[in-house]
Amino acid sequence: MPDFIYKARNTSGKSVAGTLAAGDQQEALSLLGDMQLFPIRVEPAPASVMSAFTREKKVGTTALVAFYSQLADLLTSGVPLLRSLKLIEDQAANPTLKGIVADIREQVADGRPLAQAFARHPATFSTLVISLVEAGEEGSFLEDALKRLALFVQHQNELKGKVMGAMIYPAFVGTFSVIIAVVMLVFFVPKFQTIFDRMEAERGLPWATQILRAISNTLQSYWLPLFVGLVLGIWLMLRWLKTDRGREILDGLLIKEWKVGSLKFGLAGIFRNLAVARFTRVLGTLLQNGVPMLRAISIARKASGNIAIERAIESASGFVASGKSLAGPLRNSTHFSTDVVEMIAVAEESNQLERVLVEVADQLERKVQTRLATLVQLLEPVMLLGLAGFVLFILLALLLPILQSSSLV
Repeated sequence: MPDFIYKARNTSGKSVAGTLAAGDQQEALSLLGDMQLFPIRVEPAPASVMSAFTREKKVGTTALVAFYSQLADLLTSGVPLLRSLKLIEDQAANPTLKGIVADIREQVADGRPLAQAFARHPATFSTLVISLVEAGEEGSFLEDALKRLALFVQHQNELKGKVMGAMIYPAFVGTFSVIIAVVMLVFFVPKFQTIFDRMEAERGLPWATQILRAISNTLQSYWLPLFVGLVLGIWLMLRWLKTDRGREILDGLLIKEWKVGSLKFGLAGIFRNLAVARFTRVLGTLLQNGVPMLRAISIARKASGNIAIERAIESASGFVASGKSLAGPLRNSTHFSTDVVEMIAVAEESNQLERVLVEVADQLERKVQTRLATLVQLLEPVMLLGLAGFVLFILLALLLPILQSSSLV
């Protein structure tokens, strides 16, 4: 997230200058408005020649959860903010976090709000974190905001761990299968080359043997160009996926339902539910901490992680700005299921939107975990059968010429 240099005036007319992190200039202006500052000049901070070498290291999630929890506990116990930051700084085992807390303490000592001090470290504190802290400061419930923030970050980290953990075994089997295939084609099959040449001259080779020998010869003769081409192709693909167009196409494919007749297949349900769950949890958490609705929607839509869903939410925010409900435009979108939209509609009518949004996120995440576990259970035997089928093909391709020659004797 880029930094912006600003010059503004506060409510008393005093000139204030500083830097803040924002997605773009419009968001920087919005952040200044949230801090009750009237901007005079806002422009991108000049890039430093050494910025690539002095970039702040990222702090681990566990360390951040501990930081939020400790700060909340100290403030709840009546310890002043500066003293609390000093205690955490002295006890911090992570050197990066220690330096960040020291900088935050200096900024707060100079009279800056805690949220503004957090904004100086965009690699560590997201827009979500800054908004929650800012709302807690303005509403005088900073301790509760930090506790909720710690629970939110910990929950998101646990969900990520469960998803990644479920994919470890399939990834291992897939990697192992590729290694076996390459080893057999490059080192094992060539040992039969002399036999194949003699049999081909005498009576020809079966089609399976011809295919196997052609693949093996290609890998042996052109392994370097193939390897370079594969690495270059992956690198180009990853760079393309970082572009707006590439990400838009990928996100669209991830949540697209693929149908063959009445049969649906693909991972669209998992990716869509994950994106909607992230949006509803972040939005519910922001609203629980007193962040205004439109500002909360602007932050939460980016947390979804999917451009197609982001655009649907952005369209819905326009209706909310004009005084309409959130559920209405979401109902017209194909990305939000009927039960989710109905729960949001009822919650808006009963004025319990923030609580229901978190419950919707819990429900969707349980669905994702169930479907993911089922998918992994189905994927494991399929991958093992594929590996066994490949090994069987190689064995048949090697043995068929020998069996044919023995039958002719």
